[in-house]
Amino acid sequence: MDRLLVLKSTLGSTSCGFIFIILPIQFTHIGLAPFFSKSLVHFDFVEPTPIQSAVIPAILKVKDVLGIAKTGSGKTAAFVLPILQQLELAQISQHRDPSVLVLVPTRELADQVTQVFRKFLPSLSSGVSCLAVYGGVSINTQMQALRRVDVLVATPGRLLDLVEKNAVRLSRIQTLVLDEADKILSLGFKEEVDQLLRLLPVKRQNLLFSATLSDDVSVMQRVILQDPQVLQVDAVGESLQQIHQQGYFVSVERKGVLLRYLIKNEQLQQVLVFVSSHKKADNVAAKLVKNKINACAIHSKMGQNVRRDVLKKFKDGHLAVLVSTDILARGIDIDSLSCVINYELPRSPKDFIHRIGRTGRAGSSGEAISLITPNEEHHFNVIQKKMGQRVSMVQSEGLDLRGY
Repeated sequence: MDRLLVLKSTLGSTSCGFIFIILPIQFTHIGLAPFFSKSLVHFDFVEPTPIQSAVIPAILKVKDVLGIAKTGSGKTAAFVLPILQQLELAQISQHRDPSVLVLVPTRELADQVTQVFRKFLPSLSSGVSCLAVYGGVSINTQMQALRRVDVLVATPGRLLDLVEKNAVRLSRIQTLVLDEADKILSLGFKEEVDQLLRLLPVKRQNLLFSATLSDDVSVMQRVILQDPQVLQVDAVGESLQQIHQQGYFVSVERKGVLLRYLIKNEQLQQVLVFVSSHKKADNVAAKLVKNKINACAIHSKMGQNVRRDVLKKFKDGHLAVLVSTDILARGIDIDSLSCVINYELPRSPKDFIHRIGRTGRAGSSGEAISLITPNEEHHFNVIQKKMGQRVSMVQSEGLDLRGY
């Protein structure tokens, strides 16, 4: 009971005269206002995660923050909730131009962050609005939607396009968030971010979140943040204990057959398969469908509406297998994902950890399978050394793959 606050209010039409509402008291202990209570209960926020407990008070004190936390740690809500509280208390939504800017590396993450903001907008009375803008969809539609937005979630390239078309001004930004900062840098957005920083007011609150503290992130931290609170919680790699890893040695010719064997023989229902290119994603997905496995590809060459629909089908359980490039390796939450399969290895050991980190989240167990050809063995050894774990390996030559 120490984690919950029970409020009672008189109801004249009831026999007992009281209705009991259970509220998550620990969120009020870290500074969140009572007007979030109904939404927190509705979305099963029982108690703050470690990153939320660390970050929310710092943001509410208008401190610059560097938060290091893995996906699935509750990081998005950690900045969404205090930002919305600041907007509500300041009644900032009277302005035409956005006062909060959230920069993200991918379209999928832009949609996901926007969804979290919109979950909690009904808690506010000031009419705060939130919009995501990114490439791959009509820029004219986004220009029309930007007539009055308080919270703007954007990928750097599309935001610069909108600025150049005078569709949005960034002169009123009071809070800047860089989410998945290491991914923003690794995808080559540094120049675009630098251009955007020059358009922002000098005086603002800066919140930088990353799954890892790389050299590039450290440089960005020194450039952007002023006397920041550095909060590192649940670093990448600490959660690998709840992921069961298995590897299979396999020839290049038998890799596709082995993938189908594993999916069918193990009766896997929700599988995220990672490959190295969009062409490979299309090819692997097509062969799975040809063999009567409900599968689809997702990659950056697809239109955004198609990508959104495919990801929704997978999240809703209407698609058994999703074959993806690394656009889904970071920042995307997929509830109850039971299995990740590395059909091909990523270049970076960090990306390998992010890939398998899509499963085994929120305290649940998960399975990660890697299919290793002879020319990938050395790289896989490097990956295992970097993550500090040895993966149990199986020689697939002993498996009867006929009929798959």
